[in-house]
Amino acid sequence: MQKKPIADWQKALQNAFTELDQLCKYLEIAPSKLSHQTIAHQSFPLKIPRSFADCIEKGNPNDPILRQVLPISEELTDVPNYLFDPVGDQASAPIPGILHKYSGRALLITTGGCAINCRYCFRRNFPYSEFQLSSSRLQNALAYIEQHTDINEIILSGGDPLLLNDQHLHELIQSLNLFEHIKRIRIHSRIPVVLPERITPELLTCLENSRQKVIMVIHANHTNELSPQLAEACKKIAESGILLLNQSVLLKEVNDNAEQLIALSEKLFQFGILPYYLHLLDRAVGTAHFEVDRHTAIKLHQQLLKALPGYLVPKLVEEQAGAPSKTWINQNDSNRSPNQT
Repeated sequence: MQKKPIADWQKALQNAFTELDQLCKYLEIAPSKLSHQTIAHQSFPLKIPRSFADCIEKGNPNDPILRQVLPISEELTDVPNYLFDPVGDQASAPIPGILHKYSGRALLITTGGCAINCRYCFRRNFPYSEFQLSSSRLQNALAYIEQHTDINEIILSGGDPLLLNDQHLHELIQSLNLFEHIKRIRIHSRIPVVLPERITPELLTCLENSRQKVIMVIHANHTNELSPQLAEACKKIAESGILLLNQSVLLKEVNDNAEQLIALSEKLFQFGILPYYLHLLDRAVGTAHFEVDRHTAIKLHQQLLKALPGYLVPKLVEEQAGAPSKTWINQNDSNRSPNQT
């Protein structure tokens, strides 16, 4: 049998930076200028597609985009209340491959792979081998969805679901199309931002052929991530009838100022993307150096409310293990105020 040729986006993924020396040479930064930590790299490897590396300012060791992806010594600091499973994913898995936390929605762990390793990732310690969908687990997952007719929305997550090849993704969506009670398919993916080459005509045809409405939630934290290539990809996605939303994480020394957050919302809208969520950091082991305190987060969000029309203000939220929904952050004080999402 003739082997299927590798797609351009797969070649681009294979060419991602995985070694610090290569990255530093490309960015024109001396390795001595970075606080890179080899042990942190070994436990959660460096991985940056070249298209995303192009968003990093050359010669700038303090670039906010670089900070999101560079393994550093602070990841090795043991901080109380930072957990391997900070949002209770494992407790919400009735069977391998499915997370069923919230009423009306279920999430499929489609893959354990990502196109990029974000250092603040809440699933950086997730045991994917135990929970992600495999061919043997898929039928059980589909049977679960068929039996639970109260579920009306399926979320494809991971890892990153757009790492699935077109055939695999097509088969998964067609399987979900068989269930009349499923009204929407939501895809959570960082790939349009970090690997816009993935948004191909074949992928869009696959999504257009879904019986259910498709929503794509991308993940950008800073305006410098919003490249011209992403703009073109978003235009094609929107032309395919897919609603585009964005979720960000509030990160220290990345986007923890009102000017940047306002600019991010404005530029997202120029790209046809609506701001959706601004998350407080999920307290995963190895991520404490990114945390922005709750009081500061509230003050920043209040500035967004004053500066932007309501449709450009993302909801300030956090995820609590065992809660029935995302928790909206109260604007008047530092108390937690759960609201239905």
